[in-house]
Amino acid sequence: MQTIDEVLVRMDQIVAECKAKQSRIGYFAILYRQVTRRIRDGILVREFEDNERMEKLDVLFAGRFIHAYDLWKTGQNPTNSWLLAFEASKGTKHLVLQHLFLGINAHINLDLGISAADTMGTEPIDGIQNDFNNINAVLGELVDGVKSNISAVSPIFGWLIPLAKGRDEMLLNFSIQLARDGAWKYAGEYYACPDRNVSIQERDSKIAKLANKLINPGKFLLFMVKMVGFAEWKSVSRTMDQLDMVVKKAQTI
Repeated sequence: MQTIDEVLVRMDQIVAECKAKQSRIGYFAILYRQVTRRIRDGILVREFEDNERMEKLDVLFAGRFIHAYDLWKTGQNPTNSWLLAFEASKGTKHLVLQHLFLGINAHINLDLGISAADTMGTEPIDGIQNDFNNINAVLGELVDGVKSNISAVSPIFGWLIPLAKGRDEMLLNFSIQLARDGAWKYAGEYYACPDRNVSIQERDSKIAKLANKLINPGKFLLFMVKMVGFAEWKSVSRTMDQLDMVVKKAQTI
């Protein structure tokens, strides 16, 4: 893939595949497709610091998710961060928000820093920081919109937030801003590392541990997740349709 339009074609295909197979990977694919559409629209109106470079960054960034998905679908192993997210999608015990955060965890905490450094090549990494932050702002806006309207796909999830106040629960405290800051720090480390394959393996190991915390929240949330899960829609395709409406609405907020 060389253009953002080609990325969107592939994202449409992935969303359709997930619907047809009732795959919960589709939850993240729905969200991320809307992120890509929003970035495409921003490029068209020249809103980014370097619009041509932003397209290159977006193609590399999206390509890492698509490549991981294609590897897993054909029985091969992607990075551990993505493998945990994909394998979790097979079961019915996780909430929609857990599936979304597992995808965001792998994509922001691992993929984004790599993509930013690869976009810059030998040019100073600091040159892309503003547009790096712009991608995170788009994603953060959509995630906030989803969380604000989560009752559309998870009717009683909102009850968890006041009940869990003051508790250190990874699922409720997952922060796009903290992920962004960590991803930018890692972008610099990866950019400067003489052995980038080793760097990816070490980073992936750390991010996989965060994924495990999202999959296995604290004792309080583990009990509540089971209760909330009973109230979520069981049809994956129906949930995807509703989530698509939520993320489109969030973009206009």
